[in-house]
Amino acid sequence: MRAVDWFPLLLSLRVAGIATVITATFGVAGAYAISRGRFPGRGLLEAAASLPIVLPPTVLGYYLLVLVGREAPLGHAWERLTGQPLVFTWQGAVLAASVASLPFCLRAARAAFDGVDRRYEEAARVAGLPEWRVALQVTLPLAARGVIAGVTLGFARALGDFGTTVMVAGNIPGRTQTMPIAVYDAVQAFDYTSAAVLAGVLSAVAIVVLVVVRRLERGAV
Repeated sequence: MRAVDWFPLLLSLRVAGIATVITATFGVAGAYAISRGRFPGRGLLEAAASLPIVLPPTVLGYYLLVLVGREAPLGHAWERLTGQPLVFTWQGAVLAASVASLPFCLRAARAAFDGVDRRYEEAARVAGLPEWRVALQVTLPLAARGVIAGVTLGFARALGDFGTTVMVAGNIPGRTQTMPIAVYDAVQAFDYTSAAVLAGVLSAVAIVVLVVVRRLERGAV
């Protein structure tokens, strides 16, 4: 019986943690812009941000490779800036997890912002608050439960991503092998003990996330 390698768990937590910060930043900002903004292409922006939900993960990973591969302008710029390529690195795994989890955060936050009574915002404007303070001090606190639920879902999605991550970051043990990829590898190697342990950890995280989101939706947290 082989000992369980915990590197994939540590890497997954690192990748998911950083991806969640990125997702929360762009997801919440994008949700607010879509919910409160009135600009051309608003519907197209929301549709584009939601694509990772409906696209197969391998297709999403392929598009990311086209955008950030070593021969692509973005990938070439990253390599010149950092001295290493973005693909087949843990930073590439962060990118993949961020893109895959973004729509989960954005859609939940958008629904939360849509549910805020705009009369509170109008009252704040009448009181003389600038728009940015209305957003930060009125809208965001009132939508906080939904926003937190979206960020939590984004974290779970980033932690569990497989297809997009393996396309962009590869499957390099000790470097880019995250937990979902390690489960796949363990099954392929008939190491069912490691697969069961890692799958159990992922399942436990998923259950905790769902419970937290449910309690947030009911206003119990």
